[in-house]
This record gives sequence, structure tokens and C-alpha cells, in this order.
Amino acid sequence: MEAIITGKNIVKTFGKGGEQTKALAGMDVEIGKDEFVAVMGPSGSGKSTLLFALSGMDGITSGSVQFDGATLSELGENKLADTRRTKMGFIFQQPTMLKNLNLLDNIILPAARDKKKMGELVKKAKNRMEKTGIAGLEARDTTEVSGGQLQRAGICRALMNEPEILFADEPTGALNSKSAEGILELLAEINRGGTAILLVTHDAKVAARADRVLFTKDGAIVSDLPLGKPDGGDAEARGEKVLAKMAAVGI
Repeated sequence: MEAIITGKNIVKTFGKGGEQTKALAGMDVEIGKDEFVAVMGPSGSGKSTLLFALSGMDGITSGSVQFDGATLSELGENKLADTRRTKMGFIFQQPTMLKNLNLLDNIILPAARDKKKMGELVKKAKNRMEKTGIAGLEARDTTEVSGGQLQRAGICRALMNEPEILFADEPTGALNSKSAEGILELLAEINRGGTAILLVTHDAKVAARADRVLFTKDGAIVSDLPLGKPDGGDAEARGEKVLAKMAAVGI
């Protein structure tokens, strides 16, 4: 499988002198261009730090991260920012929206920097909103929608520049079960469309939606569980595999 991201011997250290802590202790990881990969681990295991390192949102102490053949550390600050904006999408547990803008304007904002015609951006954003089930909420303020609707708006925004990969950090953590299920179905559809996904989660049911699950502990990847693409009828068996592996590695 052709890789979109390759990390080699990634080390990330926080602190100075004798107070240093290794959040990432020499991780090797590869994400395929059409893969859906989940990362699981206890708090402090390095899973979110890994996501930030692979996306270039945070620098690493040593090692290398390549995205589409380019080494992130060798890109200038402007080029790295442009790469994240045009080729990567980001979804967080609590989407960061500007309160003085309505949902539509928040969704359009990242793409507006390309100086494209506003009419085209509005059409594209409304199309994304329709596909994610929040059509009709364009003029709503961020305080006038539910958590699930706000998360869907965040996904719309992440897709505006048609990224090659989506990075998702606990995207369903603050949602009820019905909203979470809708988000997971949407992510699966996005992945089937050819967008790679790297998702951090603590929930075995969420991880079971992925093609592969990486388990982290003490800054290292301690297990790599291949699940394959879901077939629609194997959800329970996949969840049991994830739970069994969690127990085996002590997570």
C-alpha cells in the first residue's frame, strides 16, 4: 500500500535538563493513502502527541516525518502551514469556531484565503452541509446548534479544501451515542471516498471502525492490530478483537 505519511524513529521530548519527559520514544508509523487508522492508549501514552507530530502541528525532537514524499522538518514555516491548510483536514473533540460568524462563514473561512469566488465557496460549503445532514443551519450562530451539529460543521470545514488526510482527535468524545454514530458513519464514507484518516480515541467501538488500530503506551507503539475494511456485519467481532488486544497490552 502506498503511504501518505511515514514517521521514522519519532522522538518528542518535553522539558529541559533532568526534567525531560519522552512523549514519543522512537515511534515508527506508516499510514496508507486510503487507510483509516485508529490510535488507542491510556492518558499520557503519546497518542495525541503522535497525531500532532505526523501532521506537523508540533515539531519533533528527532526522527523524521514524510508527507507525500516531503520531509516536514525541511519545509519552511509558510510552506508547512500551506501544506496543512490545503492537503490536511483537522477534526477535534471541541471544534474551534469563531463566535462572531455563523456556521456557513465558519465553514468557508479556511478556504477563503485562496481568493476563490465567494459564490463557488458558498455552493461548496452548502453541498458539504447537505451531505453531513446540517443543511438549513447556515445562518445559525455556533451557540444555536447541538454538539453533534457543531461537530458536523467542523467536518464540513475540514473538507473544504478536499484534504488528502483527516486527522481526528477524539471527534466523538463529547457527543451522545446517536450523534457519535452519525459522525462515525460520515467518517467511514469520507474514507471510502479516498481520504485517509488518522483518528485518536479511547473508545473500543470507535476504534473498531478503523482498518487498523495502533496501541500506544509510554510513548511507544506496543501493538498494531489489522482489522481490514468493515463489511457491515462484523461490528461486534471487530469490537471484541479491539477489547481483547487492549487487555493483552494492558490498556
